[in-house]
Amino acid sequence: MDFMPYERMLQSLRIRNLALLEEVALDFEAGFTAVTGETGAGKSILLGALSLLSGQRADKTIIRQGADSCEVEASLYFAKPKRMDALLEELDLPPTEDGVMILKRSLPRDKAPKITVNGSLATLNALQQIGEAWVDFHGPSEPRRLLKENCQLELLDLYGRCGAQLEKYQALYRRWQELETEQERLRNETRLSPAQLEFWQHQLARMDALELTEEFIGGLERDFQRMSQTQALTELTARLSEGLTGEEGVQTRLAAVLRDAHELQALDPESAALAERLTSLSVELGDVAEEVSGLMDQLQFDPKQAQQLQENMDTWLDLKRKHGGDLAAVIQARDAMRRQLEEQGDIEGALAKLEKQSAEALRDAKKDAAVLRTQREKAAKNLAGIAAKTIAQLGFAKSDFQIRIVPLDEPGPLGDCGVEFLFSPNVGEAPLPLNRIASSGELARVMLALKTVLADLDGVPLLVFDEVDANVGGEIGSVVGQKMAQIAGNHQVLCVTHLPQVAAQATCHLVVEKDQSQSRAVVKITPIQADRKARLGELARMLGDRNAKSALAHASELLGGK
Repeated sequence: MDFMPYERMLQSLRIRNLALLEEVALDFEAGFTAVTGETGAGKSILLGALSLLSGQRADKTIIRQGADSCEVEASLYFAKPKRMDALLEELDLPPTEDGVMILKRSLPRDKAPKITVNGSLATLNALQQIGEAWVDFHGPSEPRRLLKENCQLELLDLYGRCGAQLEKYQALYRRWQELETEQERLRNETRLSPAQLEFWQHQLARMDALELTEEFIGGLERDFQRMSQTQALTELTARLSEGLTGEEGVQTRLAAVLRDAHELQALDPESAALAERLTSLSVELGDVAEEVSGLMDQLQFDPKQAQQLQENMDTWLDLKRKHGGDLAAVIQARDAMRRQLEEQGDIEGALAKLEKQSAEALRDAKKDAAVLRTQREKAAKNLAGIAAKTIAQLGFAKSDFQIRIVPLDEPGPLGDCGVEFLFSPNVGEAPLPLNRIASSGELARVMLALKTVLADLDGVPLLVFDEVDANVGGEIGSVVGQKMAQIAGNHQVLCVTHLPQVAAQATCHLVVEKDQSQSRAVVKITPIQADRKARLGELARMLGDRNAKSALAHASELLGGK
């Protein structure tokens, strides 16, 4: 996957009443941003704000004391918004506007939390899905993930671009597992006795006696209702028929009225329209009388028809009661019963068929697993070589780093092989698994080396590093800074650091300070990259003394022409 250098994806961030911070509005630059400050100054507040906007859960203890709510808001820019817009559409949220997305999250003390994406209300789950697409956090615990085999395999597959092959294999693996599960179910299936088989067959025959369709069942219920109310319906239709066609019925009376109308028309031609309307009424009345007569015929159920209708209705009501209450549930029960009866008829044959299908599925899965293993073996060799060079630059000049592919006895969810990262920090020592030899400082540098190598493959635009330079210093700190700057070629990087060698290489520099001179502690975040004097002072502080000439001179040397 090819990436162009990111513009400032995180354009601005506004924080209000979060922990000790009252309010701040920050604009961010593209590339590498360093965040520095005294220990305990509140640098974690900035990371906490980004975490909130990425969907991290939070409780109301983070609200600044005395405030009604805390609020964080960010403007994000995507140079190529197509992928993000597709995700927003999937989440039923408004798309970006000219590539810009606005995230806002508020946490009131006495009300429900509120999240908006581009002005539209969103759920925490939606915010989490969006967060996975724009920010990736690498905190102090991140290097410990290297001790987990799944993490090592994930990094290797990312480098080797094995994702498509892994998905293909996993589909085959799931198919094999489903067939194995079905075999196990069938092996454990209780065999029915002859009496039970006869009972099930009788039940299935009752179901098959009915046409289980919406049309048939609808007609059955309608006809049964008519039959149940035959007497009342018959009496009503008979009275209706008598009222229409009897001796004193409407038709008889209307005939006399119609004769008078025709005589009136003969004497007064202007009344012809009235006679025509009465004639039309007579025709319509005749049609109604015929329909009433037809309805009376339909209400005449012969005994056999009535008996069959009653039996069908009894069967349908019994099936509904036993199998779920609607037509779909009854059909599902019928199909399951038919399948189970077929299996009972030839369990051994069904097992043999499943075993054959399972063997074929396993063979297909193994074939694709072998292709995946070959990709991983090639990737392991290349990644180990590149990572070893980077690790050497980070202070382990005589170290040895290897990636070993470990075959498995049987295919698993991730393939037919595992992976093991081996490391030796000193010359002459055999490389061993990371969990047997690596200290926290060594793990941090191994992880940083891998992240540097894999940065070009990471599609998340903003990478946040929290104290990734822990347990390093001196010249190695300068290399860490160089690696941060290198990653920033393809990503926007935000790094909390204690090393002036790292901070000096950032294009943007934020200082976090805690002011306790008043009655209440207040945290402030100030951008200083445009103020060389302020930046020199901060770097000198990080070197030991912001007022010492030697520290200021060293800071100036680190900063160079910036």
